Amino acid sequence: MILLDQIQHELAALDSKSLRRRRRHAESPSAPRVKVDGRDMLAFCSNDYLGLAAHPKIVAALQEGADLYGVGSGASHLISGHSRAHALLEERLAEFVSPHLHQARALYFCTGYMANLAVLAGLAAVSGKDTELFSESLNHASLIDGAKLSRAKLHVFPHGDVAHLRTLLQASTAATKIVVSDSVFSMDGNLAPVPELLAVCEEFNAWLVIDDAHGFGALGANGRGVLEHFNLCSPNIVYMGTLGKSAGVGGAFVAAHKDVIEWLVNKARPYIYTTAAPPALAHALLASLDIIQGEDGHARRAHLQTLIAQLRRDLKLKRWTLMPSDTAVQPIVIGDNAESLQAAASLYEQGFWVPAIRPPTVPVGTARLRITLSAAHTSEDLALLIDAVNGLEV
Repeated sequence: MILLDQIQHELAALDSKSLRRRRRHAESPSAPRVKVDGRDMLAFCSNDYLGLAAHPKIVAALQEGADLYGVGSGASHLISGHSRAHALLEERLAEFVSPHLHQARALYFCTGYMANLAVLAGLAAVSGKDTELFSESLNHASLIDGAKLSRAKLHVFPHGDVAHLRTLLQASTAATKIVVSDSVFSMDGNLAPVPELLAVCEEFNAWLVIDDAHGFGALGANGRGVLEHFNLCSPNIVYMGTLGKSAGVGGAFVAAHKDVIEWLVNKARPYIYTTAAPPALAHALLASLDIIQGEDGHARRAHLQTLIAQLRRDLKLKRWTLMPSDTAVQPIVIGDNAESLQAAASLYEQGFWVPAIRPPTVPVGTARLRITLSAAHTSEDLALLIDAVNGLEV
């Protein structure tokens, strides 16, 4: 019982600081209007930025994929789990991002978290102990854990501070240098200075690993993400995009020069030693890519930009701060943990599902409401939320 007492004591400590995380139960497909714990809600918390998670064409493709391939893959990719659906998806993804990568090839993963563990540990394995990794201070937890798994010497540079990064790279004598950054910071919504990061990586012969989880599909004229947004192309880039956010399904991919991907197939333990994702998901993602690249995808990205402009124009805050962001992630910094929870609870009572984000996910003193917008929202949906948030401050 002593061990259980310790856990109960620590849970009570989390409660005292308003830090305990709790889950709600969605009882309907991911969409702006959902049933949560038995209540009808208007949700502004999903990363389904293009509103594709319940798209009928993708649902039909998933059903078709299950008919063609069954439910599970049955084994890891290197045993017997790599299906025709996986191969077709990887070919399609490589073609999609090829304007921004030299001799591109793609590798499909079960999750974005797994992809980041794989790519950082895999790249570090090229030179072993003679590797240094340079990580943005606001990087996602998966990148932080990937850096730990790599066992490389780690340097953390301040948020957006390319000059500091340049100083670190200039001082490094490592055979392999890896710079890693989110493209869109998931709790702030702002963009990394990717062109400047790439320039300094090319200057010092370093890899630039970009986690475009919140950019793929939503950014760029054709939805190719942050590299298209900034019109970048380089053999130094290793690109990670998730497929469970704007693409609406699940999994992730890493794209890079074909030899980099071949190295990961042989050395990336999170890829080698796990059962492959269901091939039906890969089949469904082919339909998702059709939409992202087509006229519907263009229209959805345009509507999303209209919603972002509407929120930033009409939200009138007194004590709280709307963070600078041109993406679908629109955080309102409140500061205090308890006040953030109270604000989220008040919105929930009014029928709006907006999460309160607290430490350790964000720095102490910067607890916030994290509003995320989707192309599936209407202007009328957003106007209702804006009125509710404007009425919260006292």
